[in-house]
Amino acid sequence: MSADIRLAGAAEAALLAEAEDAYEGVHDAAGTVTLGFWIYLMSDCVLFAALFASFAVLRDQSAGGPDAREIFRLPYVLVETACLLVSSFTYGMAMIAMDRNRGREMLGWIGLTLLLGAGFLSMEVHEFASLIREGAGPDRSGFLTAFFTLVGTHGLHVLSGMVWMAVLIAHVLRRGLTEANRTRLSCLSLFWHFLDIVWIGVFTVVYLIGVA
Repeated sequence: MSADIRLAGAAEAALLAEAEDAYEGVHDAAGTVTLGFWIYLMSDCVLFAALFASFAVLRDQSAGGPDAREIFRLPYVLVETACLLVSSFTYGMAMIAMDRNRGREMLGWIGLTLLLGAGFLSMEVHEFASLIREGAGPDRSGFLTAFFTLVGTHGLHVLSGMVWMAVLIAHVLRRGLTEANRTRLSCLSLFWHFLDIVWIGVFTVVYLIGVA
């Protein structure tokens, strides 16, 4: 009997050790993914820094065409900015819901974030289309080339974030709030807030200073 008890205790200890190893492995993998994503964000910082520098050099090179004061409409851009900044808040609420294991509430907040991102992107596309119709396309001057490149690159990042968001919604609906999905949602949170910070720079450097 005592031998059976010892064997059962040894088997239980082995199972616990295996579970602990698996748990540590999952967290190590999550930490590696998060670190790798931070490195990616740093590389994106370099990309946007180069685009901001190019815009600063070319901002006065209008080649006799329209300049910032003529083409930028601040009230329109303020609404566009509000959509993106509010979406950062709604994604933050989604992360709070995730921490509290409220999957349905989290999906609701992410869905709202997705709608706000779509609103921002549709307004940006409308702005680009209007400028091109008015003869202020990216081939008109160095200033407009730099403007379309900087703002368009940010817009492409927003679009990729929205696609990522939609994919994660499908993942959560299918598998729930697994550790892998939590890591992905956290990485997307970093990415989305990063895009908000970049847009604040765009709004200040491109629109506000341009109009002023």
